[in-house]
Amino acid sequence: MVTPRTSDTSQDGAVLNEPATRPALGAVRADGLPVHVRYDRTLRVKIIDACGMTCTFCHNEGTPVVADNLGRALDGLTAEGRSGRVSIYLGSNGARFLPATVLPNDEFTSAVTRLRDALGLEELHLTGGEPSLHPRLAQVVHAGRDAGLRVCLTSNGENGARVMANCAQAGLDRVNFSIFGTTAAELAQVQHARYADVHRAEKKLRALRESVRATLKYGVRASANIVVPSYEHAPRVRRLMDEFAPELSVRLLNSLAEGAESVEAIETILSELGAVPFAHHIVAGASGWRTAYRLPNGRVVWFKRIRPLRLPRTCTGCPLNNGRDCQEGYYGVRLYRDRAGGYQVGVCIQRMDLCQPLDEFLASDLCQEIIALRDAEYGPLAVA
Repeated sequence: MVTPRTSDTSQDGAVLNEPATRPALGAVRADGLPVHVRYDRTLRVKIIDACGMTCTFCHNEGTPVVADNLGRALDGLTAEGRSGRVSIYLGSNGARFLPATVLPNDEFTSAVTRLRDALGLEELHLTGGEPSLHPRLAQVVHAGRDAGLRVCLTSNGENGARVMANCAQAGLDRVNFSIFGTTAAELAQVQHARYADVHRAEKKLRALRESVRATLKYGVRASANIVVPSYEHAPRVRRLMDEFAPELSVRLLNSLAEGAESVEAIETILSELGAVPFAHHIVAGASGWRTAYRLPNGRVVWFKRIRPLRLPRTCTGCPLNNGRDCQEGYYGVRLYRDRAGGYQVGVCIQRMDLCQPLDEFLASDLCQEIIALRDAEYGPLAVA
């Protein structure tokens, strides 16, 4: 059964349709801030592999870039090719399938519905590649809504203005815009050398701004995710705050590669902005968590981090399970359509060898392990 939906407040402080089971107010942390806890009930779905950017740090949801691997044997997949795009974990993550574009058909609806029922899902989060390039994106959104799920997507904004009206009509709830640069020079810096052109980057930035405007115009909530590797990126954060509408919820993400330097940079930037923390939001059963800060003008900014969460059985013995190599921890469940026509379920973009065909996953101990971890975490976190 799908949990009934009622009006509630989201992690970003905006009103939205949330499950009737409200987030629990957990114990106050040592820093004196209250902790709001809710279950992880999100399924991430890679709906398309295509993307018009060539960001040098892209994990591409753990899968190979299709354009660079067509015709290759599955044991000879490459992490880089003529497209200029990368999949940074491919060289070691054991990926053995090429992703295919998700079709909004009965097969997709069945896969989502079965996972919904098995895991108690409430949200479908569409990823890529770049989801706004999907030729039938509004129909994918509609299929998710028909399954009783809230539907969101992560986007670089390159095509959002063209598709947003139909997506909003189909019931899209939120777009998380990944902003890799606030100037053309910044954006060009993180692109493959072949495409590090400021004129091309400026076109991408214009498209992003148009996408944000269209998203807000059609009543879809919008967030901006911006990674802050070091304090050198402080001007970029300030420009983001100044140039984009106050309705855009800003989330600062620490760079795992830079570790403590990145965390300290974000804390310094927030302090200089006069931001005051007022609450922590933790998702039981997933590694992501957020702290909410309020600026002097009342605007809320979020600091998103990764907890060192592991699946107690599956992650035990993993060579990456240390304080250095495991980048995401256990972040949640991902669904992929492979080019052989089936659906694969994954739990780690650094260990794609753990992916299982849908039927196998639903019958596996791994499915139950995920549910058990969620429940085991929620109890202690939610005790007031």
